[in-house]
Amino acid sequence: MIDASIIIVSYNTAELTCAAISSVYEQTCISKYEVIVIDNDSIDGSADRISKEFPDCRLFRIDSNIGFAAANNLAAEQARGRYILLLNPDTLVLEGAIDKIIAFADNNPEYGVYGGSTFFGDMSRNPTAGWNMTTMWSLFSTAIGFSSIFRNSSFFNPESLAWWDWTEPRTIDIVTGCFFLIRTDLWNQLGGFDLQFYMYGEDADLCLRVREVGKRCVLYPGACIIHYGGASETVRSDKMTRLLKAKIQLFQKHWSPLKATYAKLMLKLWSLSRACAFRTLYRNRPNAKDSFEAWREIWRRRLEWSGRYE
Repeated sequence: MIDASIIIVSYNTAELTCAAISSVYEQTCISKYEVIVIDNDSIDGSADRISKEFPDCRLFRIDSNIGFAAANNLAAEQARGRYILLLNPDTLVLEGAIDKIIAFADNNPEYGVYGGSTFFGDMSRNPTAGWNMTTMWSLFSTAIGFSSIFRNSSFFNPESLAWWDWTEPRTIDIVTGCFFLIRTDLWNQLGGFDLQFYMYGEDADLCLRVREVGKRCVLYPGACIIHYGGASETVRSDKMTRLLKAKIQLFQKHWSPLKATYAKLMLKLWSLSRACAFRTLYRNRPNAKDSFEAWREIWRRRLEWSGRYE
């Protein structure tokens, strides 16, 4: 029996995707697994290179970019493992992380979704392996800048895990989709990702639906990966526009209309305050120019991401 179906969605990240697949093969020695790669119509030769270098991968070529959520759902339909493990192409598996997280899941079946520890390329801590759910307070704290000023504070930056010591497993609201283990039968029960989320937000939505069926999400620090982050989408304003749109979709789906409206106002205030802050910095620090221009563009595109209540 196959323990895990490891799903990687590739989009113009040939070098990184091949490195990620290599790390799976090099670091996974105990579990039985299959690697399923969905190539979202890359134009950099990703699919041909993956096919040549990793003939054992189950490679599916898509003739259009159908998005992260839809691509994972398509791959999951082909999964034969007891677990589905979603792995970003901009990751590297470290020290048997896949073997470790599967063993942890087998020994702790009360959870629904499992994640691990993430690090940047220089091996400094990347705390985005998981998140706490957004609250009214966290939105306000973000909008007025407290969460940026006090990044390591669990009070002023409660969504982040920057303050956690990462020594013991911890129940969390959201496991990030870069390293996301779920039982195949639970994935099928929930219907996989909601396709209204093209990119970003689909992992949070699924974790919230996991909680609705009585399961919890957990991070197991013993399973470690490198997650570079943002490799397939390098234009900052485009990335943030997609992220903000996904956040609003998430609030509209899971929150009351009144709370969702509040959330939208706070996100607008956040984008405006960031643009203003970097404009002020730019006057004295020329290296702040790129950040100012990015946030100015995000503010200008607010009609694009703020939805029908604008």
